Amino acid sequence: QVQLVESGGGLVQPGGSLRLSCAASGSIFDLYHMGWYRQVPGKERELVAIIDRGGSTTYGDSVKGRFTISRDNGKNTGYLQLNSLKTEDTAVYLCNVGAVVRGPPVNEYFEVWGQGTLVTVSP
Repeated sequence: QVQLVESGGGLVQPGGSLRLSCAASGSIFDLYHMGWYRQVPGKERELVAIIDRGGSTTYGDSVKGRFTISRDNGKNTGYLQLNSLKTEDTAVYLCNVGAVVRGPPVNEYFEVWGQGTLVTVSP
């Protein structure tokens, strides 16, 4: 199967920056999209950013111009650079990938979620 390990969360002041990483490992044949979502208790999970295998990106409206998603296909790792952070960016950030897992008997596609990393933006 596929395992995701997220890192880089923490406490930062408003206006500060963080860089999140999501490393995928396991019997990976191919990684399609890599994405980040965020979750706040009592609210729906929100799309932050997605990057496809070719490098095309999509961002949530609330983070456009401040966050940048990237990936290193050779390392099966995705990154999220968070700049100009605001208190409302406080959330658990979850990594999501679409992965093709090697068979046997056949290769199979899975949507995989990480455990999440907490980002807290506070004065």
